[in-house]
Amino acid sequence: MPKFQRHVFICTNERDPSDARGCCSASGSQEVVEAFKKKLHAAGLKRIVRPNKAGCLDQCAHGVAVVVYPEQVWYGRVTPADVDEIVEQHLLGGKPVARLVIPDTELTGIEPAARKVPENS
Repeated sequence: MPKFQRHVFICTNERDPSDARGCCSASGSQEVVEAFKKKLHAAGLKRIVRPNKAGCLDQCAHGVAVVVYPEQVWYGRVTPADVDEIVEQHLLGGKPVARLVIPDTELTGIEPAARKVPENS
């Protein structure tokens, strides 16, 4: 089977309800997973784009968190109602859905210029 062109990772992490960080599972992540599966299949992308359940993506405050690779586009507060827009605008159209994108500084707490991986010597 050929390699997938993209992977969509959907956080399905579940924390104890008393955890102040919350969790994506409690925010409806399983419904988001199912919406991605249905929409990708309907759009003819079943063997091109792979929706993957993911453990904690460390973005609990932005749950349901979703990340699209290889573009490294992170989405937050995704609901099943947002999935059509992500598939149509981003995965088919090539343009990320700006209103859902988590800014880099919120992802890491580090300014983009300081986030360089050291090069191997």
